Amino acid sequence: MKNRNCKQILFVFIFSLSGLFTFGQNQIKVTFINDIKELPKNLMYKGKVKQAFHWVDKMGDNFVLMTETGEYPSKNESYDNYRDAELYAYHFLLKSDSIKQIWKIYDFIKNCPVEIKANFIKNTFQVTDLNRDGIGEIWLMYKVACYGDVSPSEMKIIMFQGHRKFAMRGRSKVKLSENEYEGGEYKFDNAFLNGPSKFRAFAKQLWNNNLLETWE
Repeated sequence: MKNRNCKQILFVFIFSLSGLFTFGQNQIKVTFINDIKELPKNLMYKGKVKQAFHWVDKMGDNFVLMTETGEYPSKNESYDNYRDAELYAYHFLLKSDSIKQIWKIYDFIKNCPVEIKANFIKNTFQVTDLNRDGIGEIWLMYKVACYGDVSPSEMKIIMFQGHRKFAMRGRSKVKLSENEYEGGEYKFDNAFLNGPSKFRAFAKQLWNNNLLETWE
């Protein structure tokens, strides 16, 4: 009985190590930056920082900032009481005490007279290494919408590996009645369609996990 228990413990231990090894190959350790004062100096960005992250891969010291403006009055005088909202994401690389911007995401809603949304979806930012080349695949997911009723939002997954951009675009899904839904459809861009199947599989999982619209 004692030998059997030892074997069971050894099996669990080996299984745990195996899980950690697999996770380590597909997921890069990312640090959430709580205080923007911890960011490198002289970063140029627009909007209010909602989330900031740091990690190290073959490219070097990486920083991603996700910012939102919130809603504000439209500047066009023809649209009285209309509002705009914007969001941005930036990838910076720190090398030899100098900062280089690798890419920027920008999206927006303009001249909206009703409810407005331009927000990153909580807990969806990830850095993976699905193709195991040592360079992180950076995943961001967000919604933009101008709506006056219960309707889907425009929803997007943007993934970058280095300078290369991958996009998955569609709509969130809303429940209209007990058995009736609207939205949920999506399309991959050519980068995703021609890229590794692992990328599309991961994107679909991320999409489905955040598909259903919730109202706060």
